[in-house]
Amino acid sequence: MLNTRKLGRQGLEVSELGLGCMGMSQWYGATDDRESIATVHRALDLGYTLFDTAEAYGPYDNEVLLGRALADRRERAVIATKFGFPMKLKDGSTAEADSRPAHIVEVVEASLRRLGTDYIDVLYQHRVDPKVPIEDVVGTMAELVRQGKVRYIGLCEAGENTIRRAHVVHPLSVVQSEFSVWERNLEDGILPLLRELGIGLVGFCPLGRGFLTGGVRRAEEYPEDDFRHHDPRLQGANYDQNMVIAARVREVAERHGLTPAQLAIAWALHQGDDIVPIPGTKRRTYLEENTRAATVTLDAATLAELDGAVRAGTVAGPRYNERMMAYIDR
Repeated sequence: MLNTRKLGRQGLEVSELGLGCMGMSQWYGATDDRESIATVHRALDLGYTLFDTAEAYGPYDNEVLLGRALADRRERAVIATKFGFPMKLKDGSTAEADSRPAHIVEVVEASLRRLGTDYIDVLYQHRVDPKVPIEDVVGTMAELVRQGKVRYIGLCEAGENTIRRAHVVHPLSVVQSEFSVWERNLEDGILPLLRELGIGLVGFCPLGRGFLTGGVRRAEEYPEDDFRHHDPRLQGANYDQNMVIAARVREVAERHGLTPAQLAIAWALHQGDDIVPIPGTKRRTYLEENTRAATVTLDAATLAELDGAVRAGTVAGPRYNERMMAYIDR
């Protein structure tokens, strides 16, 4: 059974690992709702409490799926969902990022219906909207907290200035950003700031979108509707250079009797008790493999060995393509 960690100073307490649910509905190959629901149920049995979704995942399908999975287990789960991400709708049109206060209220009501619940445990702004002052965004989220429709609030991929301004309006419990042994962009500025303000970190993609497992193929081998098809780190010479890193991680893992996934997740867990990684999976077998990472103790020598295997500056390519990088607030 997983232990728990406290995120922020507002009382949010969750399992030391969360479950990223996006891949159950899109972006990473064929979906299987039956297996996904079984995975959520197995996660609960293993002590997971934090389940991460968003209106944009599907879009909308993932919230519905998670609501079905938790219908008779709601009290055991901490549901985190998000608003304000640009998304391609099923009719082929595109919904732009929208964090206008009135729209936030509409989205939360719709998310509550899809999730089949009367409150959201953690509500995130999915991406910072430059068209709407963060004070107006967080003020609206704070009002939803006062109404009892939301318990805790957070931001995703927010920069230092935005986090400071937001936290003045209403205390943030969490910030969610990509964080892994090979994606360390938070270490110099964001992570120290979160610790100064008493905000927890939820780290997504602790396996580098699967790259650190050594099991991903070149970008062009994936279909257009697979996220990996558009990942610059899987393209051309970047793929070749990054596979060298994946091989080094695998070598370290094998010497310690671990899978690469377990080593990467254990590394993230060792970065502080105020960090909760949320590896995503839609299969029980991978869930159970990932969960065993919580039992792993890495000494200083092993952490240094792993850091040496993934030295800063050796990762080739940006983590998103140009269009997606434009939505990152820094």
